Amino acid sequence: MDMYEELSAYEAQGKQIKVGVVGAGQMGEGLVCQMALMRGMRGRAVADVLPGRASEALESSGVPTEDIVQTEDPGTAAQAIADGKYVATVDSAMLPEIPDLDILVEATGVPEIGALVAWQAILARKHVMQMNVETDATVGYVLRKLARSAGVVYTLTGGDEPGSTMELMDFARTLGFNVVCAGKGKNNTLDRTATPDSVSDTAKKQRMNPKMLASFVDGTKTMVEMTSLGNAIGFAPDVRGMHGPNVTPKTIAEVFIPKSDGGVLDHANAVEFGIGIAPGVFVVFTTDHPKIVRDLRYMNLGPGPYWALYRPYHLANIETPISIAHAVLRGETTLATDIPPACETIAIAKRDLKAGENVDSLGGFTVFGMIERADVAKKEAFLPLGVAPGSLITRDVRKGEPLTFRDVELNEQSTILQLRRLQQKMLN
Repeated sequence: MDMYEELSAYEAQGKQIKVGVVGAGQMGEGLVCQMALMRGMRGRAVADVLPGRASEALESSGVPTEDIVQTEDPGTAAQAIADGKYVATVDSAMLPEIPDLDILVEATGVPEIGALVAWQAILARKHVMQMNVETDATVGYVLRKLARSAGVVYTLTGGDEPGSTMELMDFARTLGFNVVCAGKGKNNTLDRTATPDSVSDTAKKQRMNPKMLASFVDGTKTMVEMTSLGNAIGFAPDVRGMHGPNVTPKTIAEVFIPKSDGGVLDHANAVEFGIGIAPGVFVVFTTDHPKIVRDLRYMNLGPGPYWALYRPYHLANIETPISIAHAVLRGETTLATDIPPACETIAIAKRDLKAGENVDSLGGFTVFGMIERADVAKKEAFLPLGVAPGSLITRDVRKGEPLTFRDVELNEQSTILQLRRLQQKMLN
């Protein structure tokens, strides 16, 4: 039975996958609207810190205003869902307490909130759809372990680049091919110094949060996405920050291969990104079986000895309901880290930083992310990007230099910091 039939049958039984969404920005609102078009699934509760925004997302999906219950009381919310109503709230911590919700989706992009929501959901034995890749890149390993112990699914979505790439990766590895590189395209000019101020005009035109756009332009988003992918499949960056060459769909299999064969890689089994192939994702594979080589050439996939599988799109929130259905109905994972992490996104000074300053949020004015090998990051005591926001800088750090644990006083009240320490204990 395909997923469309499965969801149709689920609805025919009078059932729905009841989804709670944290974050009603571009991704969260789009997800709620997409689910409203589907069978067997609805976004039934939405939380956003901005008053009124959660209600607006539900109304945008077609929910009548009179069917939306605005509340911060878990009992009232639970009764509303039981009565067939929808819930809007500013309190994300309330959603795990609603018994009838099957899964929580975290879509804020704020590492601390992503960690807190996922942890609370797992404690409540609810599935977690992590659209907050910034959180996953930092504590995805421990969250996955905790979710397994609780008997629930913790997963990323097939809509984001890591999940979309994983689908190609699974296809290639299942067929017995040797994958040497996996990655994505970057759709913004790379500017490590980008700030919300420098991208404000573009953000306004694109109706985006300036911090989110700045995190795209300064490369942070690409770094955390490839960290999550690398950690799930055991691939590491070839160099700090990856190579990020200019490439076209036709040259992927010529570029993302070992230098000995004319490519850019010093080592195989690498995660990478390319300028010019966004919003696509890819894997590059090889095989030495003569018959399969002939078949690949016959299928016009290229002359070899390397071939690329390239998907020219990822649909973010639009695709996410499919991953939700796989998690809830089948207990299946799209992407998660079940092996010791191979990658780390470390914090790099965006400008000269002075002792006494605080590190601000991702896509802000103080730091950007750079992917590094996990073993190198641990040896050098580099500061993971996800635990950097809110920390106090205790000694000057020059622009372009990595921050280390010696350079900061961490926010001890942070949930993501406590989960990170638990993760390190698991790995040691």
